[in-house]
Amino acid sequence: MVSRPETIEIIAKTLKKYPLPPLVIDPVMISKSGYNLLQPEAQKALIDLLLPMATLITPNLPEAEVIVGYKIDTLDLMQQAARDLHTLGCTYVLVKGGHLEDDATDVLFDGERFFFLHVKRLETKNTHGTGCTLSSAIAANLAKGMCVKIAVEEAKAYITEAITHGFALGKGVGPVHHFYALYEKAGIKE
Repeated sequence: MVSRPETIEIIAKTLKKYPLPPLVIDPVMISKSGYNLLQPEAQKALIDLLLPMATLITPNLPEAEVIVGYKIDTLDLMQQAARDLHTLGCTYVLVKGGHLEDDATDVLFDGERFFFLHVKRLETKNTHGTGCTLSSAIAANLAKGMCVKIAVEEAKAYITEAITHGFALGKGVGPVHHFYALYEKAGIKE
């Protein structure tokens, strides 16, 4: 999360100096509880300066709504939002559907085709870190040489498993279990 326009401007200016590897931007703008995390000036800088540089942007529904300026609550509207977000200049758009009423379907758009990543909604409150984890997993997969579609599919499978094995910690929303597969492979019991 980059909350100051001046910082966003410096990041954009610095990124323009170098040949970029695939750049994944998760526009962290709205908290899980619906609070704006960025002031309007920072939102504008993020949208105008960083999103156009991205290989892939990964907004959740509230973030996508702020960027496109309309309510998104169906798969059809997610597709329209993906089209509209793509016009900002990024190469791919992944509109995350975790805030939908139904299953958690994400929509990936490459400028021509839509790909739907359907996952049955998991009933848990332990979802802290899902968006950041997903975008980080995609970036790691791209760094390993995967194409965007496969990188997104693999990351979606990873975060789904991490959510499935999330755990309660404290009194609020608990974290996902980032290392579940490694623990299982090593024979470590929780």
